[in-house]
Amino acid sequence: MAEAERIIGTPDTPDATGGGKERPDSEGTPSGEPGNGPAVAPGVSGTGEPEATAGRPRGRRRIAVLFAVAAFAYALDLISKMIVVAKLEHHPPIEIVGDWLKFEAIRNAGAAFGFGEAFTVIFTMIAAAVIVVIARLARKLYSLPWAIALGLLLGGALGNLTDRIFRAPGVFEGAVVDFIAPKHFAVFNLADSAIVCGGILIVLLSFRGLDPDGTVHKD
Repeated sequence: MAEAERIIGTPDTPDATGGGKERPDSEGTPSGEPGNGPAVAPGVSGTGEPEATAGRPRGRRRIAVLFAVAAFAYALDLISKMIVVAKLEHHPPIEIVGDWLKFEAIRNAGAAFGFGEAFTVIFTMIAAAVIVVIARLARKLYSLPWAIALGLLLGGALGNLTDRIFRAPGVFEGAVVDFIAPKHFAVFNLADSAIVCGGILIVLLSFRGLDPDGTVHKD
C-alpha cells in the first residue's frame, strides 16, 4: 500500500522543477513554456483561479467516474449472477456459439478462472484489501483513464467479494458463481472480466507513462 501511494504521489504539489514528469494544462502543453502564450504565475491556474481550487473539481469528477464505473460493473455482475442462479443452475448448459461458448452455472471456491480453490479465505482478504487501497487512493486521482481502470477493478472485486461473504458454504468462504464457459478455457463471470480489463488498461497506461495523478513521464 505504501508503494502504491509512493507511485501516485501527491497531485496537489506542483512538479514543475523536473523529475522527468509534467502535468499537461487544458490544451495539452505545460503552462508557462516559451512560445505557448503568457506565463502563468505559480499557484494560479489558467483560468485565474488558485491552482488548488481549480484542481478540486477535476479531482471530484474523476472520483465520480471511478465510482460510477464501479457501480455499473458491480450491478451488471450481481444481476447476471442472480439470473444464472435462478434460471441456469441445476439445468443443462445453454449453447451460445455452438461448442465454442456456453453458459454453464458452476460454483467456484477459488480465485478468478477457478485457480487456487484451497485459498478461499486468502483471496477474500486480498479482494477486501484491493477495495480499501482503491478507496484510499481515489482522493489523489486526476486521470480519467485511470479512474475507469480503477473503477473496473473496484466493481469486479466487489462483485466477487459479495459472493465470498454471502454465498455457501459460509462467510468469507463462499463459492463464486461462474457461468461464461468458452471452449478449452476456464469458466468465469463478469466480475472476472472487469478485473482483467481494468488490469490490462492499467498496464497500457503505465507503458504510456501516465500516472494516476495526471502527470506524464517523459522517458
